[in-house]
Amino acid sequence: MSRLRTALMVGAAISSVCVFGAAPAQAGEGSPILDIRLRAEQVDQSGFDDTTALTVRGRFGYDYKASDAWSFLGEVEGVVHLSDDFSDTVENVPGKAIVADPEALEINRLQVSWKDKATSVTLGRQRIIFDDARFVGNVGFRQNEQTFDALRLGHVVSESVSVDYVYIDKVRRVFGDDSPVGEWDSASHIVRLSAKTSLGDVTAYGLLLDFDNAPAASGQTWGASWTRSWDTDLGKLTLDGDAAIQSEWNGAGPTADLGYQAASVSLTQKGLTGALGVEILDGAGGRGFTTPLATLHAFQGWADVFLNTPATGVRDVSATLKGKAPSFIADAKPVSWVVGYHDFASDNGANDLGSEIDALARLPVNANFSLEGKVAVFNGEPGGPADRTKFWLALEASF
Repeated sequence: MSRLRTALMVGAAISSVCVFGAAPAQAGEGSPILDIRLRAEQVDQSGFDDTTALTVRGRFGYDYKASDAWSFLGEVEGVVHLSDDFSDTVENVPGKAIVADPEALEINRLQVSWKDKATSVTLGRQRIIFDDARFVGNVGFRQNEQTFDALRLGHVVSESVSVDYVYIDKVRRVFGDDSPVGEWDSASHIVRLSAKTSLGDVTAYGLLLDFDNAPAASGQTWGASWTRSWDTDLGKLTLDGDAAIQSEWNGAGPTADLGYQAASVSLTQKGLTGALGVEILDGAGGRGFTTPLATLHAFQGWADVFLNTPATGVRDVSATLKGKAPSFIADAKPVSWVVGYHDFASDNGANDLGSEIDALARLPVNANFSLEGKVAVFNGEPGGPADRTKFWLALEASF
């Protein structure tokens, strides 16, 4: 698909949605969807020329509520390159680093939903995010969102217990239809049980992943997480823990059992939150623990060095501080900011893999527009992943 053709199609569709959305729908019937993000991404990585990508993404559609029980949603997503001096995983430019935002124009979501007070059913192409997206997410940071052709069932057993089941027929990945790895044919199952108890919130989950054209990403994973908060004199104290085991499924996946462990402690006072954490993805049998449906960018540093877990595994020890600051725009919401540090090693700590510093500031301009700046600086060790610095500047509009 040429950039010009994509731009014309996206522009025409966005224009039609803007016109359509100008007339307000009757109460309770539905609403238009319009979301646009213009972003510049700059990559300075050892072994590559300086790389800058300028892209724009548009999502446009309509969410129609037919009754108290039935609803229908359709949404198209388009990604356009405003510059072409970078490798996008579909078209590679010699000497330029990868920015994984290829041009695309596709149906992002097309779903029908039914629900009553306790049960919900969604069938079709849909966005699925469970918990913190460590195992199942939409990869919302990339311009082309990850969605799923799936059947999702949810049931609220009681005020404190709920269950979910998902059957995935196809994974629509961030690389788009033009990429040979843009779609995974699937016969996968996800189960999830969450409960609020007097000892904390507990979630148990299982992923039985079977991808015809991606056997290396297949496998079964079973795990559980726990979180609990306390109000103390110093502020709100929160502890989190997560553990999982991964193994072969239907003849594909890891040949040796692989483990996952994560723990964190955070303290919040007067809008300021500090957190310390450790996350370990085991490596054995020539491969590492994988979370192929996750929003990987949100974990192990924003430089995306460890999207593929090394065969020796990876241990990430991190410290994060986040909060809000007064906006310099009249009547605007506060500026949110985050700074973080990561120290990486193999799963047993024997081999240093490098360190990273991340920082972000997000400025709401008004109810519809926001501006975000973000940077990641990774310093590798000799013989390990290459040094790289990434910077992003984005303008987002949502209606």
